[in-house]
Amino acid sequence: MDTGTGPSLFPLHRCKTIHLVRHAQGIHNVEGDKNFKALMSPKCFDAHLTPLGWQQVDNLREHVQTCGLSKRIDLVIVSPLLRTLQTAVGVFGGEGYTDRMDVVPLMAANAGNSGRAAISSLNSPPFIAVELCREHLGVHPCDKRRNISDYQFLFPAIDFSLIESDEDILWKANVRETNEEVAARGLKFMNWLWTRKEKEIAIVTHSGFLFHTLSAFGNDCHPLVKKEICKHFANCELRSMVIVDRSMIGSDSSTTNYPGRTPAGLDLPSDVSNKKTEKGSDANSDLKKSC
Repeated sequence: MDTGTGPSLFPLHRCKTIHLVRHAQGIHNVEGDKNFKALMSPKCFDAHLTPLGWQQVDNLREHVQTCGLSKRIDLVIVSPLLRTLQTAVGVFGGEGYTDRMDVVPLMAANAGNSGRAAISSLNSPPFIAVELCREHLGVHPCDKRRNISDYQFLFPAIDFSLIESDEDILWKANVRETNEEVAARGLKFMNWLWTRKEKEIAIVTHSGFLFHTLSAFGNDCHPLVKKEICKHFANCELRSMVIVDRSMIGSDSSTTNYPGRTPAGLDLPSDVSNKKTEKGSDANSDLKKSC
């Protein structure tokens, strides 16, 4: 029975655990809090993290390591903007980078005027940049990315191969993406997740993208659960959720299910099986009496 208010069951292999992270504080957050019109300033182009933002990154990093989450992540997906890239590698990257020929860093030293040391890719999950989880596209310079070739220099170990254009052809100076368009892009992103084999994924993205994407979910839940799902994220906030494949988009088979009947044997409900066993015992008893 599934009334929409009680517990629900779903096959484990048709579920993924996603850890959603909004980027840490960027310079555009500070300027926008003072004056919303400041978001139109070219000075906010591809905003980098503030010193407070980096402190938020350090705090979240300590949390994911303390709770053991950092060891469970199979993949980190990140929006290709400076503030999200910095947040992702700062939280989920390896320890301090030691210069060596066989290992490239996740982040070069002082990337984006961070004043931070290089971050190692050793003992960290793979990172992949995906345009589908970008912030609202258009108008605001803070949401315009730089060339991918620039990012590849700053973040050498991040995989940018899914991004088709070096230049930002999605951002338009005079057209802002609507909330409905962001939500539709978010649902496309969620469907794309089912093409990935990884089961536990961290996603580092943006407040607007998260809010409008998640608002499409939870309508079959208790109102408090719906609110918990889609309320606005604070800077560097992490929320862990489970998504289920109701439409059979994914094709992964279970790694834990077991078929039974190995070796092959009687495959009947226990009450029927017991009756057959009892009849067999009675027959054996009668046979012994006649001997």
